[in-house]
Amino acid sequence: MTKLREIYYCEICGNVVEIANEGQPALVCCGQPMTKLEAKTEDSSNEKHVPFIEEKNDGVLVKVGQNQAHPMLEKHYIKFIEVLTEDKVCRAELKPGDVPEAWFPVKKEDIIEAREWCNVHGLWKS
Repeated sequence: MTKLREIYYCEICGNVVEIANEGQPALVCCGQPMTKLEAKTEDSSNEKHVPFIEEKNDGVLVKVGQNQAHPMLEKHYIKFIEVLTEDKVCRAELKPGDVPEAWFPVKKEDIIEAREWCNVHGLWKS
């Protein structure tokens, strides 16, 4: 059964779906079951993916790459950054050439999870 806020990926077309209404037994895209993504939490390479949260201007700034920004190239970039609270999902959608960070009007202590989607390396959370 699908659960609220889970993210699924189609291995065929690259479609990414976030569950907003839970309960379906499975998601299907391109005639195949979609893969439920499990967010990674620990960087093991030079490229940094784990979202870093800092308090800033009555909200939070979420950066992908605390000391070195994640690449934002045509073939390798961060597609979105999200913060999840008990009752909200705030998402910033990015594109190649953007800075891999986003500001959200939420208190740091209200954040349950911050996550981001890299088009090459998948889903990451902190």
